[in-house]
Amino acid sequence: MAVLVIAEHNNAALSDATNKVVTAAAKFGGDVDVLVAGEGAGDVAAAAAKVSGVRKVLHADGASVAKQLAEPMEALIVPLMAGYDAVLFAATTAGKNMAPRVAAKLDVMQISEITAVIDADTFERPIYAGNAIQTVKSADAKKVVTVRGTAFEAAGEDGSASVETVDAPAGPFKSEFVSEEMVKSDRPELAGAKRVVSGGRALGSAEKFQELMFPLADKLGAAVGASRAAVDAGYAPNDYQVGQTGKIVAPELYIAIGISGAIQHLAGMKDSKVIVAINKDEEAPIFQVADYGLVADLFVAVPELTGAL
Repeated sequence: MAVLVIAEHNNAALSDATNKVVTAAAKFGGDVDVLVAGEGAGDVAAAAAKVSGVRKVLHADGASVAKQLAEPMEALIVPLMAGYDAVLFAATTAGKNMAPRVAAKLDVMQISEITAVIDADTFERPIYAGNAIQTVKSADAKKVVTVRGTAFEAAGEDGSASVETVDAPAGPFKSEFVSEEMVKSDRPELAGAKRVVSGGRALGSAEKFQELMFPLADKLGAAVGASRAAVDAGYAPNDYQVGQTGKIVAPELYIAIGISGAIQHLAGMKDSKVIVAINKDEEAPIFQVADYGLVADLFVAVPELTGAL
């Protein structure tokens, strides 16, 4: 049994999501290799070689895979699958973009967002916004799997795998990278943050969102999140959204401010270790999952909390 893990990175640093996928891959009971595809990503390959449990790192370097677009990544991964029984991706934007194309080219069914590996053919994954857990057994010879990182601990970094160079696909391809707009922040990245402060529609405006949420997040060293209602209302950008249609987070501390707790939002944060809810509605569903709840006016409570820290 051999498993290939597709590394998540930005060509400079390896994402923590990769370590979590390696943990899931190790549960298959076979050898685990990591594919690092990028441009000028030698440091990433070296970091991947140090991940515990990794046998070998395959390093493909070239402009065609610099942004890990689905088309060139599929051209790289599919031929490699002759030597592997499964390929695992993180269930991130990049992973969800690549995996379906790879599965289609291999003519197998993709198994999405697994949260547990029972054996090499059987997995658990959430359905109905996380309200039920489905057990999936696949008879496909090759498994294409995306892994919900919040369900697995990150693998350590005491490994010493070898690094082997493989050729990047040459192209040309029908799709090409045009541009990207990156939101830069000194705060932690939302998906991997250990503390998250999230705001909801009750904040009332983008100005109030920034006025109340940002100082509290800065005091806690936390990432800032938002409910879909807050994002749709324009209080926060799309990449702040936590929930079924946003980012799935499982920080050590999650503070929900002015969030009622719709089922779609709970699906994105209910695995957090400690959940604190501040809402003036004592009947709000968020209190059903909160470890600590404060029924109060957020416009009074949040500045007091920030000032007390």
